[in-house]
Amino acid sequence: MPLADLRKEYSLSGLAEKDLARDPFRQFEKWFQEAEAAKVPEPNAMTLATATRDGRPSARTVLLKGLDGRGFVFFSNLESRKGRELESNPQATLVFPWIALERQVIVEGTVSKVAREECAAYFASRPRASQLAAWGSAQSSILPGRAVLEETFKALEKKYAGQEVPLPPQWGGWRLAPETVEFWQGRRSRLHDRLRYRRGKDGWTVERLAP
Repeated sequence: MPLADLRKEYSLSGLAEKDLARDPFRQFEKWFQEAEAAKVPEPNAMTLATATRDGRPSARTVLLKGLDGRGFVFFSNLESRKGRELESNPQATLVFPWIALERQVIVEGTVSKVAREECAAYFASRPRASQLAAWGSAQSSILPGRAVLEETFKALEKKYAGQEVPLPPQWGGWRLAPETVEFWQGRRSRLHDRLRYRRGKDGWTVERLAP
């Protein structure tokens, strides 16, 4: 299917080395706040790319649920496809596509599981329906039909009626500790600004990449 050449020019902003924060976490927080202020839909939505041990890739959209100096945190089913791939190959990439601002952030690094205490604290803050869904869905497994999913959910509503929903053993979180964080800002004539933080023994180094 041929696609029309819209010949879009990126002209909203630029990104210079002198404007960067001293580390990628502060720079990310700055851009994230600007995405929120611009009312970008779900600014914490990110593409998570993983791969099997032999390099077969997969990707999906998940939500960022935490960020500090240790890394970027997200939660899901540990037995899902992404969970299995992260278990066998704990390397991943995150992409935040803030298209309305002509920006994207690309994070690459090593993933580790979040402590169960931290998972339990976040799980307790989720809506009750989401808690029940975490118990009712064997994520990435094959279903004979939607009715099975809905019947399982109703059974769980009945089982946990009047009581707190506990943390499922197959549900948890991961923290991606970044090795590189690239901030991409669209510019005219496709001469985009790409500034990448790279972690080294003595801290972060900033590199400008060709567009």
